[in-house]
Amino acid sequence: MAMMRIGQMIAASLMLGIGAVSSGVAQTEKFPVRPLRIVVPSTPGGGLDVMARIMAPRLTEKWGTQVVIDNRAGAGGIIGTDIVSKAAPDGYTMLLVTTGFSTNPFLIKQLPYKTPQDFEPITIVGSTPVVLVAHPTLNVRTIKEMLAVAKERPGKLTFGSSGQGSGGHLSMVLMQRVADVKFIHVPYKGAGAATAAIVGGEVQLLFTAPGAALSQVKAGRLRALAVTSAKRVGVMPDVPSVTEVGLAGCVVDGWYGLLAPAGTPKALIDRIYNDVLAVMKLPDVSAKLQGAGFELDGRQPAQFKQYLQEEMKKWGAVIGEAGLRGEP
Repeated sequence: MAMMRIGQMIAASLMLGIGAVSSGVAQTEKFPVRPLRIVVPSTPGGGLDVMARIMAPRLTEKWGTQVVIDNRAGAGGIIGTDIVSKAAPDGYTMLLVTTGFSTNPFLIKQLPYKTPQDFEPITIVGSTPVVLVAHPTLNVRTIKEMLAVAKERPGKLTFGSSGQGSGGHLSMVLMQRVADVKFIHVPYKGAGAATAAIVGGEVQLLFTAPGAALSQVKAGRLRALAVTSAKRVGVMPDVPSVTEVGLAGCVVDGWYGLLAPAGTPKALIDRIYNDVLAVMKLPDVSAKLQGAGFELDGRQPAQFKQYLQEEMKKWGAVIGEAGLRGEP
């Protein structure tokens, strides 16, 4: 009799499991049945916002329901990221982040969420390297010349950034570590202010987005020394990569990744990934993304998860060694 009850319990458990799987499959097949939102933890007009707004109209067509871009700027991306960490894991709320997602845990003492545990990676939509530019008064035309000057004048050359712990700041910290040089950091309130500062000669060096520097370089107001990618980039084909000049350890890709709240079913993650990838491959979408300076990616969820772990290990070491703290 006891054996019969155990058998009945096992059978019931199996049926519940099958029912749950069937329910999950049905949920995925019907997805989506109402509007979705992509939270962008930055102000309108920035790289994240541009990427999201290029993708949203075609995702709306793909899914047959509205995809809303929800800008939630503040605290270095923490406010918007926290919103998604606490959202229902049903696929209807996603988060588009950049490299700061992997550096904030080491820069900010207490975050209101856990990285990466509170999120499910979907894909990296694209990436963009940064370019090292110099003011003409520094009188260098290559990165090797600049490093030679830096070693002759340790702790004398200045570089600007959009803030303590920003991508440009961390890129220079990494270069200091790899090339064994030392610069003076001058943080500004935002990328626009930092660019204005170097054009005006307030600082001598700056890591910035290739698209943002292109017009200044063409006008001769700045000199492009190197891009932080493994190979040259289309918008600056004449500028060498850090790998070409023997600084492979300085490769920095500003990646742009899509995530969902932790607990979102794998079948749903895979469905969203496949649909996003299909939209990325549309000729008009890929052309717009590349025209905005993005190198298309599209790696699978598991690959993104592995890459995120590698990025956190890399930047955790750099930030810890330099003893940096961010500005939430």
